[in-house]
Amino acid sequence: MNKLRLPPAEWRLVWQRTLVILAASTVGSWVMSNLVMMSLNEGMNAVGTVLALGMPTALGGPILLFLQVRSAQLREANRKLEMLASTDWLTNCLNRRAFTSRVSSSLGQVDGSGTLLVIDADHFKTVNDRFGHERGDEVLQLIAGAIRDSVRDGDFVGRIGGEEFGVFLRGAGHDVASGAAERIRAAVNALFVTSEGMAQRLSVSIGGAVCADDAGFSELFRIADRRLYEAKHAGRNRVELGRDAGNGDLVALTAAIG
Repeated sequence: MNKLRLPPAEWRLVWQRTLVILAASTVGSWVMSNLVMMSLNEGMNAVGTVLALGMPTALGGPILLFLQVRSAQLREANRKLEMLASTDWLTNCLNRRAFTSRVSSSLGQVDGSGTLLVIDADHFKTVNDRFGHERGDEVLQLIAGAIRDSVRDGDFVGRIGGEEFGVFLRGAGHDVASGAAERIRAAVNALFVTSEGMAQRLSVSIGGAVCADDAGFSELFRIADRRLYEAKHAGRNRVELGRDAGNGDLVALTAAIG
């Protein structure tokens, strides 16, 4: 932990806390010294004032700074451990457990609206067969990058299966979700995997469900997964977006892409 480097924000917090505690300790020391001297019917002289103000800083300052640095290092280590526990090792997206947990928490908030997208790489087995599993891993990384670049900072992106990804667009209705899904589809479709003179354009099929009421993760995933199935069987490289109409019926809104 001694070699753990702290980010600038943590160093600012360390110095702020150290200075605040030192200031409070110094003032407290001076007040207490004054009270003691007054109880002895003597006033604070110059030497007493210097000692009351200087001792907390001289003795406690280094120790306090050391403890604040150690505390910051512990916070940083815990943050990194939490990130490792919630991150997919290959794509740096959220893993399935973390993605499910964060989406469920978001849906449980007062304004828990949003859209869940389920994204599956088309013909991924062909990629592995033609180019090898190592290139297949690179393809997953490319797709993950294209997805992240196509959504907003506050949206959740996770890898929920082998070549399957999930995206939760927080607060997004049908129009916003439709635009985001199409951006993802187009961004992936602009990518190629190549090796030894062979090339294959990448594509994804996307199924989505817009949360209209207080639907939970399982219900949204079931709807989105059904729409993904429809996109696959309608020719792939497509977006199928479903919406809970509020009366139990599902209205399919299809965007067919060339």
